[in-house]
Amino acid sequence: MEFLNILLPVLLYIFGIILLIVLIILGIRTIELLDKINRLTDDINDKVSSLDNLFSVIDKTTDGISLISEKIINSVSNLIISLVNRKRKVDEDE
Repeated sequence: MEFLNILLPVLLYIFGIILLIVLIILGIRTIELLDKINRLTDDINDKVSSLDNLFSVIDKTTDGISLISEKIINSVSNLIISLVNRKRKVDEDE
């Protein structure tokens, strides 16, 4: 019984030290991993910000095309409406 009273605390201390060492190693590796991820996200942000001008040009171009197509569609629809109204007037006069 005395042997177990001496052996069990020693085993617990050894396992505790091993666990502490493993946790320290995992913590260091996690910090290194987070540093790599931070560098990667900074690089991605730099590359995306370099494309902002391209996206703004594309956005302005699509806005211009949209405005022109709206004007064309409005002109065509006004022309069709005016033709329909003339035909109704002609039908009413007869």
